Amino acid sequence: MAFILRKKEILIDILVRLPAKSLVRFVCTCKSWSDLIGSSSFVSIHVNRNVTKHAHVYLFCLHHPNFERQNDNDDPYDIEELQWSLFSNETFQQFSKLSHPLESTEQYRIYGASNGLVCISDEILNFDSPIHIWNPSVRKFRTPPMSTNINMKFSHVALQLGFHPGVNDYKAVRIMRTNKGALAVEVYSLKTYCWKMIEAIPPWLKCTWKHHKGTFFNGVAYHIIEKGPICSIMSFDSGNEEFEEFIAPDDICSSWGLCIDIYKERICLLFDFYPCEEECMEKRWKQLCPFIYSSDYCFRTIGISIDNELLLARRGFDQGIADLCLCNYESKQALETDIKLAVMRYGEIESLFAINYVESLVLLNN
Repeated sequence: MAFILRKKEILIDILVRLPAKSLVRFVCTCKSWSDLIGSSSFVSIHVNRNVTKHAHVYLFCLHHPNFERQNDNDDPYDIEELQWSLFSNETFQQFSKLSHPLESTEQYRIYGASNGLVCISDEILNFDSPIHIWNPSVRKFRTPPMSTNINMKFSHVALQLGFHPGVNDYKAVRIMRTNKGALAVEVYSLKTYCWKMIEAIPPWLKCTWKHHKGTFFNGVAYHIIEKGPICSIMSFDSGNEEFEEFIAPDDICSSWGLCIDIYKERICLLFDFYPCEEECMEKRWKQLCPFIYSSDYCFRTIGISIDNELLLARRGFDQGIADLCLCNYESKQALETDIKLAVMRYGEIESLFAINYVESLVLLNN
């Protein structure tokens, strides 16, 4: 009996180091391997190892694969040329091309990623936009049902996906607002397959606000909100369903050039133009030494990588592309990736997409 258990431990120790693509093939080897690899315990061990050891990590980017070919459109690059791909997090070589899980030719957008799952939906998010929770590693996805809680049209929609370790569940948080200030917050549970309407909305959130990029950390969704001249951070814990507001530092008077992400296990605000002195900071915020960009280029901060490096987009003013660079915040050393990100325009808003993606087997038995 002890020999059999030891043999199983050795097998798990070997298999857990392999990429998801190999493990998916091994599922067809025999029933015992299929049961082992598909078990919730193995899936959890595999993804936790990848996250903690930064194994099988990629850059998930929307890019121009043939950026030199131009046409006569206002945008110098064909929309058909845009491609979602995974790139090596070390060599920046293209690892695989990704297409829509439903084989749709329409462009999609990522609204959060966690433990190998990505949340995708329409480029312009509406209250009735279909949502897909997708694992490109195992080529499986789940489409949450249309919510039955919504009885009005919403003009502004924010969406985030993340994992809540306290309840061991993946949650999609959707916040919707009408032009007249009506607000609705819904949470989708991957464990229960259903939406839940949040009834207790704090008074400070029931106002006219603009939502901007958000992030998800330890089961809590964070969004930058702008209420008149005030910028603040709204947090929503998808486990206990409680809201909280954090006022941004006084010198951040606009959301333009403002980004929120995770840096060394803490919520971090990244501001492209920030003149504040450290003495002016509120006690709950800590200002890090600024990173000075070269004046020869236009840089924009996209986010922070799993290795706590800045994801920077360097671009010209009249081009539809941006060069993705990684910068070590402490050493101030920048690294070229040769990845040509696509600059997506939605009216006056420009968006670029580059995030870290960690392989997992979540949804393997979906």
